[in-house]
Amino acid sequence: MTTPIVTRRAVLAAAAAGMAAPRLALAQGAKLMRFIPQIDLSVTDPHGSLAYITRGHGQMVFDTLYGMDSGFRAQPQMVEGHVVENDGRLWTLTLRENLTWHDGEKVTARDCVASIRRWSKRDALGGALMAATEELSAPDDRRIVFRLKKPFPLLPDALGKVGSPMPAMMPERLANTDPFKMIPEIIGSGPFRFLAHERVPGSRNVYVKFDKYVPRAGGTTDWLAGPKIVHFDRVEWTTIPDAATKVAALQQGEQDWWENPTHDLLPLLKRDRRVRIDVINPTGNVNMMRLNHLQAPFDKPEGRQALLYAFSQTDFMQAIVGDDAAMYHVPHGVFCPNTPMASEAGLEPLKGARDYDKARKLLAQAGYGGQKVAMLVATDYPQFKAIGEVAADAMAKVGINVDFVATDWGTMLQRRSNKGPLDQGGWSCFNTGWEGVDHLDPSNHFAMRGNGNDPTAWPGWCVDQKLEDLRNAWFDAPDLKAQQAICRDLQVRAMQVLPSVPVGQYIQPTAYRTNVTGVSRGFPVFWGVKKS
Repeated sequence: MTTPIVTRRAVLAAAAAGMAAPRLALAQGAKLMRFIPQIDLSVTDPHGSLAYITRGHGQMVFDTLYGMDSGFRAQPQMVEGHVVENDGRLWTLTLRENLTWHDGEKVTARDCVASIRRWSKRDALGGALMAATEELSAPDDRRIVFRLKKPFPLLPDALGKVGSPMPAMMPERLANTDPFKMIPEIIGSGPFRFLAHERVPGSRNVYVKFDKYVPRAGGTTDWLAGPKIVHFDRVEWTTIPDAATKVAALQQGEQDWWENPTHDLLPLLKRDRRVRIDVINPTGNVNMMRLNHLQAPFDKPEGRQALLYAFSQTDFMQAIVGDDAAMYHVPHGVFCPNTPMASEAGLEPLKGARDYDKARKLLAQAGYGGQKVAMLVATDYPQFKAIGEVAADAMAKVGINVDFVATDWGTMLQRRSNKGPLDQGGWSCFNTGWEGVDHLDPSNHFAMRGNGNDPTAWPGWCVDQKLEDLRNAWFDAPDLKAQQAICRDLQVRAMQVLPSVPVGQYIQPTAYRTNVTGVSRGFPVFWGVKKS
């Protein structure tokens, strides 16, 4: 598969058309925020994608029962509070009063029960919660009751999780939609409404303040926790493919905020006194190559392990951020570096000089004979394009016949679900990444699972019961020390089985104009933010 050649002039024209697209007239004095997201929004169902762009969109429109603060502590959000009884096996959550859907209907506990059930079928942590649940019910309009088989202290963390898919609450009629199909309309109860009629795919998405949204009373706005107080009447997301055009739009005041400026352009932005460079996510981005365990040579452990001796994590990270060692971390394993579950257990193959001879021998042991290896590369993400180019070069050095399949992210997502052979649209590997917060522990870590026989498994289809057993044991660990010991064992096993190959962690700054204030720690949200 190849992508069409697009001239720079065409890209600039498309970006200009997106910024100049007609919009509804704003009332005098109304406030507008203009934002450049990391990529175009292709999936609007908040349960329907792992993509962060969908999560960001979801947080605008939908609300969650709990919200995570910048210290990664779950705080009540839609719920007024909860009561835990019966030695941790009975949780009663009570909704706040005056919660309203965007269509004017009252939010009820039945809506939330249906939403939890739908979300949990798409989410690893949600699935673990439901596996521990004997009964989930709504005895009245405001109470949600979990009757558990065993204690599950992570319940608030699950229902307020940061990662994708977000645990969005939606009306029961939408939540009853098959979780693997898109909901027919975007109706939430969050601080913004989505203007679907103003959406221009590939160019623009628009949100307006929901006047009937009632923020939590008291407390401090802190990322996804506390009162979500909106200071903008309208927020416009403008998709601009070309990085140079993004810089110009930010510098000239045509845009207010660029989510993820490329590292090669940071020096230019740092010299502009009208622009502030800010690191709002200290966990950075953790990156990997996902391997298809159904395709040779990655169907054999030796074929997968060969990549450990061919790949240099430093080369990957420097291709993204340059030579500044403060902007990346290697070696990187299963968990986000410098967090409680992280260690260097099992990471010895990633250290020191690369051993191409050993990589070739392992490929031979796997029976590799030069077959084509299809690597899917989403080139609309600069970091994944860089990872793909470095990986292709390293793989060629050890004799792997790489078919570099340059595509866009949306097309890649569709193709990676194909379990067939390469000549029927299958694939061998793809490059991806996560925010470090998604890999703090095993609870929501799709990339180290061994549940490949499950129909809901993440593409790659690794099957390893020991990985699953260690993950399940982590949920039952009595304390932090026991959790850390399990995570060391889990990482050692993951480096043997290799559901994915870790390629390093880097820090991703954001950039906004200096007249923008109140930006929260974490990923971009649009409450608490002001513009002078």
